[in-house]
Amino acid sequence: MKKILIISSGTVGEHFINRVIQAHTSENIYYIVQTKAKEFENASPARFKFYEFDPTSLYKLSNLLKMEFIQVIIAMDSQIDVENSIKNIRAVKKQLRIVVLNFWNMKSEASNVVLVNTNEILASRLLDYLPNVPVIAQNVGVGEGEIMEVLVPFGSSFVYRHIGAIEQKNWRIVAIYRDRKLVMPSRRRMIQPNDTLLLVGEPAVLKSVYRAIKRELGQFPEPFGTNLMLYIDMNIINHETITELVDQAVYVHEKFNHDLIIKVVNPGNIEILEYIKSLRTFNIIVNIKYDNLNIRSTFLNDVSRYHVGLVIVSCEMFADYYVRNSLYEVHLPVLKLSKKSLSGVKDVSLILSDNRDLEKISATIFDISEQLNLNIELYNYMNEHQENREQVIEHFNNLSTIFSKSIKIYNESDNPIRRLKRKENFIQILPFTNKLTQRHIFSLFSTDSEKLYHKLDEYTQIFIPVQI
Repeated sequence: MKKILIISSGTVGEHFINRVIQAHTSENIYYIVQTKAKEFENASPARFKFYEFDPTSLYKLSNLLKMEFIQVIIAMDSQIDVENSIKNIRAVKKQLRIVVLNFWNMKSEASNVVLVNTNEILASRLLDYLPNVPVIAQNVGVGEGEIMEVLVPFGSSFVYRHIGAIEQKNWRIVAIYRDRKLVMPSRRRMIQPNDTLLLVGEPAVLKSVYRAIKRELGQFPEPFGTNLMLYIDMNIINHETITELVDQAVYVHEKFNHDLIIKVVNPGNIEILEYIKSLRTFNIIVNIKYDNLNIRSTFLNDVSRYHVGLVIVSCEMFADYYVRNSLYEVHLPVLKLSKKSLSGVKDVSLILSDNRDLEKISATIFDISEQLNLNIELYNYMNEHQENREQVIEHFNNLSTIFSKSIKIYNESDNPIRRLKRKENFIQILPFTNKLTQRHIFSLFSTDSEKLYHKLDEYTQIFIPVQI
């Protein structure tokens, strides 16, 4: 949760707080200081904390500033109060970013004090009504959020990614602003830290893109969802392996620190069911369906109901053609567990292919490796098609610097699958694309390492959708 401090007085300050209440996200907590208390309807106590005191008092304000705020917004009707409030904040937190509603043409040379001039805002808005004058970007379109400007933070999953490797379905990067200059996007253009991206697309899609750009490590399985779900069809899975499968899912649940839902369909072993029921806690939900069901009849509802972000299945279930297609259709990450223990895994292994799908899921790969405390290995099969692979390697090297996580790159003259089959234990991560839904018989003569994923069935594998 990010803490934001709002210091308010007067009519404009009250209007601003009302707008924040209407538009706030669940990722922020707002601490609001008012010189004279006023009640606001629909303000969630979990997201809005109200205080009544004079912010020009250093003693009172400094007590509140003991918390770590990412930003302060000041909307007050007195210039003297604004100046003294800024002075008090900078006395306690010199580097804290302060945004000030400026009625008085105040000046500031401090880089972390942003003065929003009210006269300029009003003049700019009136300018939009003049004929034959270009309309500024914020007022283009129907005004429902189909145009969005996003600052790319240094630790973003989009940093050092090539635009051509970013899946853009129902949205587009139409411009980049770098060092206050317009940079036209192209497939080869690489996004840099502190770039401002101009996005156009469906409003709902842009909200998801915004969250993806702002995302940092330690959030997986977000932005796909919140919780983990182990799906067990006892008509498919060998009953002798179910207990071990459940124990490994609980291990994953403890590592990612998200709720685990254990869904059992077609139950056929009372002893196993009793063991699964014994695992019920506040964070582990057990859902057993005694009807004769298949994954297609229940899966979509379960994913929506429990806000699932990661599906956990066994090798047998993922090998089932119909189950695998159902998993693909929901565009969620899938963890396919093997008989090898997860507690002994030290590495995440990636095989580079001729496409650049690994670049599309790179942030998720780093997030998973960080939470599971695993090293990252890239296996590059050396052949004549190296251009795309070199760009992916460049991207991973850049991300390793950002996230302070080392990676190893192996240039192989032999098939990397053979090399990995000799490795004791690892987790393989692959892009979850449509070609993985094909029946195995169609990959018999393929040289595509992704289509041949089943050659490494005895190891744990994670399949990540390439679309945001």
